[in-house]
Amino acid sequence: MGKEIDTAMTYHHHTRSPGVSQAAARRRRRWAVGLAGMTGLALTTAGLTPAPANANVDANAVERPHTTTGNHLEKADQSPTNNHRGNSKDSKGKEAEKPKGTPVPCDADALIAAITLANARGGATLDLASKCTYLLTADIDGAGLPAITTPITLNGGTHTTIERAAAADEFRILTVNTGGDLTLNKLTITGGQTGMFDDGGGILVNSGGALTTNHSTITRNITDSDGGGIAGDGTIHVKHSTISHNIAGNAGAGINSTGLLDINKSDVEYNTAAADGGGLVNFGTVRIAHSTITANHAQGGNVGGLLVNGIGTVTDTHISHNSGLEIGGIATGTAAQLTLRAVTIVENTARTGRAGGLGTGPTSPVVIEGSTIANNTASTAGGGIFNFGDLVVRDTKITGNQADIGAGIYNDETTTLFNTKVVKNVAITDGGGITNVAGTVELNTATGTVVIKNRPNNCVDVPGCAG
Repeated sequence: MGKEIDTAMTYHHHTRSPGVSQAAARRRRRWAVGLAGMTGLALTTAGLTPAPANANVDANAVERPHTTTGNHLEKADQSPTNNHRGNSKDSKGKEAEKPKGTPVPCDADALIAAITLANARGGATLDLASKCTYLLTADIDGAGLPAITTPITLNGGTHTTIERAAAADEFRILTVNTGGDLTLNKLTITGGQTGMFDDGGGILVNSGGALTTNHSTITRNITDSDGGGIAGDGTIHVKHSTISHNIAGNAGAGINSTGLLDINKSDVEYNTAAADGGGLVNFGTVRIAHSTITANHAQGGNVGGLLVNGIGTVTDTHISHNSGLEIGGIATGTAAQLTLRAVTIVENTARTGRAGGLGTGPTSPVVIEGSTIANNTASTAGGGIFNFGDLVVRDTKITGNQADIGAGIYNDETTTLFNTKVVKNVAITDGGGITNVAGTVELNTATGTVVIKNRPNNCVDVPGCAG
């Protein structure tokens, strides 16, 4: 089997500045994903049918009584699986008061005017109306609201939503430019839509800009390019928030980031990309803790859940029910770095290829500690793990995974196990527990590593392992 491919995909963020034309502002970059062994894949948008911009959001949400037009709109996405949202509290358990700001009445034009004034004055905190939808109808240089160029906080309340009107021209909701530092508190951002070569269906964070979402929902935004929910070259912090039901015509349907991406106590779920990263794609540094990456889908691409092409650390996080052509749950590109601690990778699917749970790219050091990799499925090799990198696994259980060969682990470089259980994995052809094809596998049985009860056998070409 080949170890590398040159699967090229177009990757570009669209930088917008006041007074610069859309055509002049476009920046196109080429990048090679470099996922090992992914030959013969055509990463296109064929077969991806985006939901209409005014697609209904979750039916179990509470109806929003007011809009900027005075009519009832669709219900806001209040995802029932988000267990992390809620009001922040101080050390005594009392609800912490959000910073008091300037009230903005339930009117889209009033919000536009307030942001314009805040930019001119060097920043502001704006208190948006509760039970209100700010319905955006005009394209302001690619977004429904003025580009953020200063520190601005938008405080929402109960069912406060900023939404692009269904009949309006295509535009995202918010752009954060250099010098902009946008904080969203208790807001829903929905209905944004951008075209080809125009990243960020909901929010775009350009280089030198920053975004923080607190107790917010970014849902049902669409782009024909990268980053259906959020795209950015800047700094992105997602806290106690939900990124759900977004669509990307290329990569990173939930979030596509090249800068620092920090996700904490948040849910990335039910996003769909035509290419890689149904949930997340990151080319910089990504830190994820106490979160879920669930039920994301790469429709014509390799990675269903999370693709790390830089440096990644994932802690106390549940990665489940994601699907991709080649890798279901999580993958590294070439020469990436990844650390997984107390992570659960379960029930992910590689629909036509290898690496149901985790796929590691060439020259990628990957460390797994105190984790569970269970019940993942690959149609060819590596139901639990498909390794082309330098893999170290400690205190981890690999169980119940399925593949044609190497159901637990398929190794083609270096795998080192310490106190790790590889049990009850099932291969159709060979290597129920571990298949080693050209690399090195060190079991370190003295530390407690066991490879047992796998079918039809435990190991292929693994020293010290009983077949």
